[in-house]
Amino acid sequence: MDSAELKKVALNDVHVSLGGKMVPFAGYNMPVRYSSDLDEHHTVRNAVGVFDVSHMGEFMVEGPGALPLIQNVTSNDASKLVNGQAQYSCLPNDKGGIVDDLLVYKMADEKYLLVVNASNIDKDWNWISSHNSFGAKMTNISDATSLFAVQGPKAVEVLQKITSVDLSAIGYYHFTLGEMGGIKDIIISATGYTGAGGFELYVKNEDAKKLWDKVFEAGASAGIKPIGLGARDTLRLEMGFCLYGNDIDDTTSPIEAGLGWITKFTKEFTNSAAIKAQKEAGISKKLVGFELVDRGIPRAHYELFNSSEEKIGEVTSGSQSPTLGIGIGMGYVNKAYSQPDTEIFVGIRGKFLKAKVVKVPFLKK
Repeated sequence: MDSAELKKVALNDVHVSLGGKMVPFAGYNMPVRYSSDLDEHHTVRNAVGVFDVSHMGEFMVEGPGALPLIQNVTSNDASKLVNGQAQYSCLPNDKGGIVDDLLVYKMADEKYLLVVNASNIDKDWNWISSHNSFGAKMTNISDATSLFAVQGPKAVEVLQKITSVDLSAIGYYHFTLGEMGGIKDIIISATGYTGAGGFELYVKNEDAKKLWDKVFEAGASAGIKPIGLGARDTLRLEMGFCLYGNDIDDTTSPIEAGLGWITKFTKEFTNSAAIKAQKEAGISKKLVGFELVDRGIPRAHYELFNSSEEKIGEVTSGSQSPTLGIGIGMGYVNKAYSQPDTEIFVGIRGKFLKAKVVKVPFLKK
């Protein structure tokens, strides 16, 4: 895709003016970094940073058919949501894999917001629409919506300066609709993909620049910085969070991916009988976290081996952990090698580097 075809987020020119290195990502022109991945990673872990993740997709699903549709296409049980609560879930396909992972927000009775990955907006829309035999009203608001993830231990104190909403009263995976920076009807959501705490702010494109400026003004004394996709990846990896297209995709089942906790068989959903049967029969491969014992950096698609140098799996995500200072990764391995403390080896340029399977998150609170 040439740069002329890339979609741009509302604040594209702001990121360019801030020195953001722009790269194609999921069909969008996105900032991968502003200073260095390491500096930006530590900013979020220790202070506060802001990600522009406006490339994500947002669908409103409304009406009496909204909950039945969501229950039909998602693996988690959305009937358990109360107004003002969000839920992590996935869209199983009919072949045992995953169409996408997503967030389900209960805005009100018969009104939900689905937040999906940028690379899957059209695919998810078509998939959910094709299952909408419930007459739910669906609206794709992706192109009109900006999303900022204000993440880090100082996020609450920074954002509290520009809102009268009591941010400390919003529980994890809960949200409220409120005024911030003089802008009404912002979804203030205690979610994020960094494990560092903070909020995600959904705002209309026309108010995005004003909100961005207000947040940075409020955060100046806390050392606030814009953060790119590079640090977003190492932050989520340290938490052992799956990235669609790497750790989960159309061929990986929720059970293999360790997402049994968002797969509720108290209801029927797409392919639920087959996934339940798989859970009961047992899986042959499993997504695990591992830490390198030897020095080295694992990368996606590197092969994993046992001590006899037999291939037992493949890395799906890997990096040097900026916080821990060691190589960490996730990958699918034969189930026999999935227990914590199991010794495995990563094949890196003809060498077998020793690693051990660990429970995620890599970063223990």
